Amino acid sequence: MGVTTDAAGAAGPWLIVGLGNPGPGYAMNRHNVGFMVADLLAERIGGRFKRAGKAQAQVVEGRTGPPGPAGRRVILAKPMSYMNLSGGPVNALRDFYKVPAERVVAIHDELDIDYGTLRLKLGGGDNGHNGLKSLTAAFGRDYHRVRFGIGRPPGRMQVADFVLKDFSPAERKELDYFVDRAADAVECLVTEGLERAQGTYNS
Repeated sequence: MGVTTDAAGAAGPWLIVGLGNPGPGYAMNRHNVGFMVADLLAERIGGRFKRAGKAQAQVVEGRTGPPGPAGRRVILAKPMSYMNLSGGPVNALRDFYKVPAERVVAIHDELDIDYGTLRLKLGGGDNGHNGLKSLTAAFGRDYHRVRFGIGRPPGRMQVADFVLKDFSPAERKELDYFVDRAADAVECLVTEGLERAQGTYNS
């Protein structure tokens, strides 16, 4: 079971990881929606991403949720390795901040869910997602996932081409709303637990 009770959640920080590829050329790719959500969460807590020592990642530390004891200490992270090497930087941060796997949240794109739809879960497979494969290889599968639907590629387009393309003009009209909702879901997961977050945001 994940650590989702108030008492357990307050015992230590949560490590919230947006998955993506570094560099401006990837910034608006479908594969980088995890970075987009992490950037919004950093803005909400009033922080700026900075390089994290020897870890190949950028981090922001802060608190989310209501003021006082109900708030949660969080470390937001964006691995600065490429997607398929995310596990190393995330595991280094996990060791440094002493965060157990069940208090790690990975935010990532998901092909098998319609665009903008969210699914939250604890553990499970990687469904061919290279970022999740790398995380699971580094520290096991018992971490939370916030899965942001991007849908399947049209026609005969290859998956790799699809995820590394920018969101379409039509998709971008709703992208800010969906990213905002995903950030809400992450905050709910951390402050109120997985079951409450699933009931509110899984659709």
